Amino acid sequence: MTVAHEARVLRRSIAATLLVSALGIGFGLASGAQSIIFDGVFSVLDAALSLLSLMVTRLVAREDSRRFQHGFWHIEPMVIAVNGGITLLLCGYAFVTAATDLLAGGRPLAFGWAAGYAVVVAAIGFTMFAYGRRANRQIGSDLLALDARGWLLSALITSALLAAFVAGAVLDGTPHAWLTPYVDPAVLMVLTLCLLPVPARIVWRAATEIFLMTPDTLDARVRRVMDAVVARHGFTTYSSYAAKVGRGRFIEIHVVVPADHPGTTAWFDGVRREIGEALGEAGPHRWLTIVFTTDPAWI
Repeated sequence: MTVAHEARVLRRSIAATLLVSALGIGFGLASGAQSIIFDGVFSVLDAALSLLSLMVTRLVAREDSRRFQHGFWHIEPMVIAVNGGITLLLCGYAFVTAATDLLAGGRPLAFGWAAGYAVVVAAIGFTMFAYGRRANRQIGSDLLALDARGWLLSALITSALLAAFVAGAVLDGTPHAWLTPYVDPAVLMVLTLCLLPVPARIVWRAATEIFLMTPDTLDARVRRVMDAVVARHGFTTYSSYAAKVGRGRFIEIHVVVPADHPGTTAWFDGVRREIGEALGEAGPHRWLTIVFTTDPAWI
């Protein structure tokens, strides 16, 4: 049910994104605003990547196969990294284009069309953000969280565009009308500069998962639980390895017990359950391995 709900939310997000992209390209061509055309092209790219995210959601829900015995969790951060990387490139290209137009004297702009677009798209963005965030409270998906943040960012940026276009319309017909051709490239430059930190952070977080960098919070929780278990049961020592990949949590624990320890197989299984319950987040997305040995060489 959770996967089906996630897929439904993503499908609706894709439909809304395609609507925004059509509005952006149409209004951008009508008004001559490169910033709006950029927003429309950005939305087309976002729709394609959301479709890719939907495919990943279905893959993650599949059972493991002989070829992918550890499941498909690793695909999720790869898709997120591609999403962020392409966004970074697009922002860089748009910034260079805007700077070129600014140095060339700007470009004329129909502010009425531009403001109308900004009002409609900002309303769609805030609505989709609220919808996605509410749905993700039950699902807890990184992909949906990324999608919701994208809608919020889009809505806030479009609101800023609206303010800039209104300011440009006010300037038109005044002694400062010579500034109006610079509004569109200046807005596009500010837009891309505001966007750049977001995909940069997305790429960094995805890279930490792709390269299996252990999250500090997960490592601290494992160590806290195992320190208590070792002290309580008189074990010699332990080693632990943890990673987060997409929605998957991989935890591997090796425990050294004294050679004369009286524990039976059933007793050690009980300790495994104790550790698993203390770690929490049990479910299909947690991969927990606990090994007991008397030889420290195995840890």
